[in-house]
Amino acid sequence: MNRDIEVIQARIKETSGFVDRLLEEVGGVIVGQKAMVEQLLVGLLSDGHVLMEGVPGLAKTLTVRTLADAIRTSFQRIQFTPDLLPADLIGTLIYDPRKSEFKTRRGPVFANVILADEINRSPAKVQSALLEAMQERTVTIGEDTYPLPSPFLVLATQNPIDQEGTYPLPEAQVDRFMLKLSVGYPNRDEELEIMRRMSSGPTPAAEPVVTPEEILTAREAVETIYMDSQVERYIVDLVFATREPAESGLAELDPLISFGASPRASIYLAKTSRAHAFLRHRGYVTPEDVRSVAMDVLRHRVILTYEAEAEEVTAEDVVTRVLDTVEVP
Repeated sequence: MNRDIEVIQARIKETSGFVDRLLEEVGGVIVGQKAMVEQLLVGLLSDGHVLMEGVPGLAKTLTVRTLADAIRTSFQRIQFTPDLLPADLIGTLIYDPRKSEFKTRRGPVFANVILADEINRSPAKVQSALLEAMQERTVTIGEDTYPLPSPFLVLATQNPIDQEGTYPLPEAQVDRFMLKLSVGYPNRDEELEIMRRMSSGPTPAAEPVVTPEEILTAREAVETIYMDSQVERYIVDLVFATREPAESGLAELDPLISFGASPRASIYLAKTSRAHAFLRHRGYVTPEDVRSVAMDVLRHRVILTYEAEAEEVTAEDVVTRVLDTVEVP
């Protein structure tokens, strides 16, 4: 077993060489927000989509654009609005009168990195069209089905304020996102650096330092990272603590949780934990890897009761209590 781990470790060290280079390039444009950048990479390496929530002006759009620039991939930013149609997203058939035939015009979803800006401002039909593309990795236009490029990553943003004229994503659709990030404000020193960097001279831009082929190779390597059976059980214990809190010594959470995390949470916790270990150049998963991604995997999968809302208890409060109580191997 030790020999196998040594082989995996050697492969991870070789394939993860681009990580520091990529983080450095993105850090040349984005000040602070290191946790957000790392979790975006976790989603990219785990082949999962990411939903980012934060007030306007926290560089969510700039971070996604910078990450796409640094990876030498095709990038499309789609501004979701109430009048957006599914055809504006996936494409449509255009009639050519000269040839008396229909031609396929592909929409902006045919790119490696998609920024779905303010996804909660579009109607349900548009949200469903995007989520179907995310799940199936294909798009049907007319009678033909087209595969989406690989890697394919959707990074969606939504603002927690100014909810007038929005169409909140249903819980079942939010569950399609592997991670939900809560983007916070920078500290004083970071804000000072942001002000200096962005208010004088041209806005810095990232140069391509990673190829899509390196990302696809890294994804294959991530799947081989060793996970001990105790860590696997720890993941299952965390998920079951959100479903059956009383059996995990969390009886006080029982009246606060309407629905716990689904089996998809267990799958995503395992995938993202491996990706987090990859970012640390390790060929094995530790419980700390699991704890580092647990909040972003679970916060949108724990559905609270009206009693919890009345007591102003948030999903983050529940997940924090679970992480503090479930025994770490």
